[in-house]
Amino acid sequence: MDRLQDWPEPIVPVQSLSESGARTIPARYIKPPNERPSPTTISNFHASIPVIDMSADPEHVAQTVGSACREWGFFQVVNHGVDPKLMRCARDTWRGFFHEPMEIKQQYANSPKTYEGYGSRLGIEKGALLDWGDYYFLHVRPPSLMNQEKWPALPNSLRPTTDEYAQELLKLSRRLMRVLSKGLGLKEGRLQEAFGGDKDGACLRVNFYPKCPQPDLTLGLSPHSDPGGMTVLQVDDHVNGLQVRKDGAWVTVQPVPNSFIINIADQIEVLSNGVYKSVEHRVMVSSTAERLSMAFFYNPCSDIPLAPIPELVIPDQPPMFQPMTFNEYRLYIRKNGPKGKSQVESLKIVPKAVHV
Repeated sequence: MDRLQDWPEPIVPVQSLSESGARTIPARYIKPPNERPSPTTISNFHASIPVIDMSADPEHVAQTVGSACREWGFFQVVNHGVDPKLMRCARDTWRGFFHEPMEIKQQYANSPKTYEGYGSRLGIEKGALLDWGDYYFLHVRPPSLMNQEKWPALPNSLRPTTDEYAQELLKLSRRLMRVLSKGLGLKEGRLQEAFGGDKDGACLRVNFYPKCPQPDLTLGLSPHSDPGGMTVLQVDDHVNGLQVRKDGAWVTVQPVPNSFIINIADQIEVLSNGVYKSVEHRVMVSSTAERLSMAFFYNPCSDIPLAPIPELVIPDQPPMFQPMTFNEYRLYIRKNGPKGKSQVESLKIVPKAVHV
């Protein structure tokens, strides 16, 4: 029997807990003290992820993106070519879905085999601590996996709006791949080639974080690095929540209006031989406002082995990671849920001891 076939216990949507009126959260959602978003773990220094104007000189854009990927693993882009009206429409439409009656949403309940559909947890460990959030996960590419019948039928505009939004983000992702390649000193198409060319993959996860009566005890999403190639994130326009780990502290991201937040994910860290960093991040929740975000995951072809690009392997920088397909790689988070950077770290090649 496939261990990923079913959830280990009944799923309770977090939204139903939030709307129950309870003043405390169940024990399953309470994080250990050292993992809670208390003032002692949140950075108070005035640091922020870089903001990059995509309409600037291409050489300057490649240089600043390359620097951001080395230093932060995160950056924001403005003047990126995606219509702000479409961004708002997509966000508002999905907020409408999460406010449909629960029986409508439950028609799309997912399983851990593919995660496609409406869900409330990552990982299949029985009795595991849970995060304070619900989500909807769907495939955009490859065409063999994209099936709009698995997308919500309500609100009525959701399917066409999501399709238009996904196609625009696919174009933006491919454009960013060319910039990332130049930032590594490679030819523009090299990273895309390593991804499998036009056999690339993409999926969308819409995250919904309901109000929480005890936000200081839990997280909307536990610390993790993203398993795919690159993430293009649209966050809520009125509620902050995303935090990025920088120099051992948590920095709260201050989104620029109409921007996308871009982060390097594990597969590009591997392909870049550790030059670009896939960085841990997490999500806080609020007692006064719900929060919605849309994470577009741009991924490599799922069945080709990924390893450091040969041009980036030099005597002073031997290969840091062993090859693995993305299919094999993403099984880890589907089984275990978000676990920091433990998965990509497990791929690292341990240098042989030199005996003198």
